[in-house]
Amino acid sequence: MLPFVNMSGDAEQEFFTDGLTEDIITDLSNVSGFFVIARNSTFAYKGKPTDVRHIARDLGVKYVLEGSARRSNKRLRVNVQLINAAEGGNHVWAERFDREIADIFEVQDEVTRRVVEAISGKLGIKNIVVHSRPSNLEAYDLCVRSRGKWNISGSDTTEACADLERAVQIDPNYCEGHSNLAISLLFSWFIWGGPQIPRRAEALMHAQRAVEIDPSDSHARMALGCVHLHERNWDEANFQFDAAIRQNPNNADAVAWSGELQTYLGEPQAALKACAEALRLNPRAPGWYFWIIGAAQISAGYYEEAIISLSREETYGTGSREHLVPALALAGRVPEAQEEARIFLAGNPSWRFADFAANSPFKSPSTAQPFIDGWRLAGLPD
Repeated sequence: MLPFVNMSGDAEQEFFTDGLTEDIITDLSNVSGFFVIARNSTFAYKGKPTDVRHIARDLGVKYVLEGSARRSNKRLRVNVQLINAAEGGNHVWAERFDREIADIFEVQDEVTRRVVEAISGKLGIKNIVVHSRPSNLEAYDLCVRSRGKWNISGSDTTEACADLERAVQIDPNYCEGHSNLAISLLFSWFIWGGPQIPRRAEALMHAQRAVEIDPSDSHARMALGCVHLHERNWDEANFQFDAAIRQNPNNADAVAWSGELQTYLGEPQAALKACAEALRLNPRAPGWYFWIIGAAQISAGYYEEAIISLSREETYGTGSREHLVPALALAGRVPEAQEEARIFLAGNPSWRFADFAANSPFKSPSTAQPFIDGWRLAGLPD
């Protein structure tokens, strides 16, 4: 599904249009038997001239869904068309929805049903998973604005936490609000160096609350798995990731996270296998996928391959430099490792690899040892 075009004439509504696209992608990805490319890969085409036949070949799909949305104070107008891009670009189905803005979630459900009907030849309601929806549009807007911010910077993560705390205060039964808040709180201390107390406990509380609200929500299960992993509850993390993937086999992020778990368990080959599947589902993956891949490659002893993964445009210069340093050092490229270490420390002056190793959920000290050896070779402080 390609990003909907914002037709409102208001750039501020871009987040809403993107959120609508993301939610329909999520709904379609939950349909049994459907192969749906992840949001990050389809959003790579946003704002670019598109030839749906080329996109279909590029992503390995048969159908492409595209459209536009216009939001006003009280109305929502959505135009959608489904194209058989693999067989000449013929239109399979098109429809316009003109509804009250409060009916946005009904529109999402209707688009999903009509796409399933158009592709399968029958409505197949039994194959459509109905998840909990927010009861308040302000809470929904806050949540949509916060999506993915935890991967950008510490300040963006702080902003996301504030918005999501407001969202679940407005709507205490908002599943995505709780699950996204859990991930934001996790990243705030583990990735961006914020205080662990009380954020660790709060992250677990909100992740558990999300699953309690909707046990069938794959994203909520994934969030709970992430938190349990960093609480060193490895078996519970594995259970939650398995549940997330079982509930939605198209959840590329959950597959990638399951790969990260395998690295921490000391099973880098299993990690690389999971990462390959994640890239199949999300071929234009975000940078953090390659951070996970690079860590697995270091664990497997594939240092040059790890350097390639961690030097990619998508991930180089982000937190992945933390892993690029030991990859370079272990590959015998110590001067390059030292230069990367210098750049890394300039932005993280209080970083110590002993703290990182202590906070990272390696199941065995031997699993963490290659990273420690690489950091030491590069001259990073312990």
